[in-house]
Amino acid sequence: MVRRRYYAVGEQVNESAEAWPNVVLAARCAVMLRFKGVRMSVQQSGAEPRAAGMKDVAAAAGVSLGTVSNVLNRPDRVSPATRAKVEAAMAELRFVRNESARQLRAGRSRVLAYVMLDGSNPFFTDVAAGMEDAAEAGDLSLFLCNSAHRPAREAAYLGRLEQQRVQGILITPVDPDAPLLGEIARRGTPVVVVDRTPGGTAHCSVAVDDVHGGEIAVRHLIEQGHERIAFVGNHTSVGQVRDRRLGALRALEAAGLGPDHLVDLTTTALTVADGRGAGERLAGLPAPVRPTAAFCANDLVALGLLQTCANLRMGVPDDLAIVGYDDIEFAAAAAVPLTSVRQPRHRLGRTAAELLLAEAEPGHEHRQVVFTPELVVRASTLR
Repeated sequence: MVRRRYYAVGEQVNESAEAWPNVVLAARCAVMLRFKGVRMSVQQSGAEPRAAGMKDVAAAAGVSLGTVSNVLNRPDRVSPATRAKVEAAMAELRFVRNESARQLRAGRSRVLAYVMLDGSNPFFTDVAAGMEDAAEAGDLSLFLCNSAHRPAREAAYLGRLEQQRVQGILITPVDPDAPLLGEIARRGTPVVVVDRTPGGTAHCSVAVDDVHGGEIAVRHLIEQGHERIAFVGNHTSVGQVRDRRLGALRALEAAGLGPDHLVDLTTTALTVADGRGAGERLAGLPAPVRPTAAFCANDLVALGLLQTCANLRMGVPDDLAIVGYDDIEFAAAAAVPLTSVRQPRHRLGRTAAELLLAEAEPGHEHRQVVFTPELVVRASTLR
């Protein structure tokens, strides 16, 4: 007959060293006991209680470990009565699923990540909302990272996300042709480029035809009678802005106007503050050479320019017509509703996430999806 003894942690145990040669009492441990059908959690005073696991749930519900697993992963395979019993045990024990353990077994998490270019720009959060809808439909989560236009920060995020074994990475990169993106994909983590078009076909990508967007913006201003137009943005460092400026030049050329009719007001970033500063520079130009219209690289810059016009009592559009880009929610709500080139932000994000999820399908081929923007005309350009 084997005699079993249970000791609470901290209780004095008077057994000889010969009888217990290999026993070490841990100072900070919890002992889970079942005595006369009652589940007991015993621990040293001051220690944190051990989180309940799947075995604890199975024991409390009187079912197998496999049944608990089915309730968590394949609930349709479990009868309603058994499922209710297991769920009641989970609630009583305050059970929280250990996703890290599941991820370790599967070798991949149920998380997508989006590395955005500028977290302060509502355009990118609108794109992320579309991604989130696609992730939710696939029972996945979406993590957001903001590179803030900094290559080193972007690389650091990409390294951490790869180490976390995210299911895939969506990214609006500083450089769409950065070698690191290809290296990550070759090591097994799918990558989809968003709002940029990489030079090759190593990744899926989703973008907008920004050259066409710049063209329709400036064509509209020319149709309103403007021949000297300011371009406000940092076209030397951001690919999308370069394309928008190229479209503006094409519209001028099509109208028989030379490139000197486009006045560059270069900014360091694409913020409201940069727009305000550009407005002050524009207002300081001599009247004979001062542009009568401005095409801004995004809506934040356009809104800053609009603020300066209000502060300097310049009429919009009488003294200066303004076109923005993105058509974020604030564009229509501005003091003077802003004409803007609309990008399908939500659709852009959702399509990118769907392409990422499709990477797991057999025979998947990379696709480069390009959407066509449209001009939304409002009071800031209509005299």
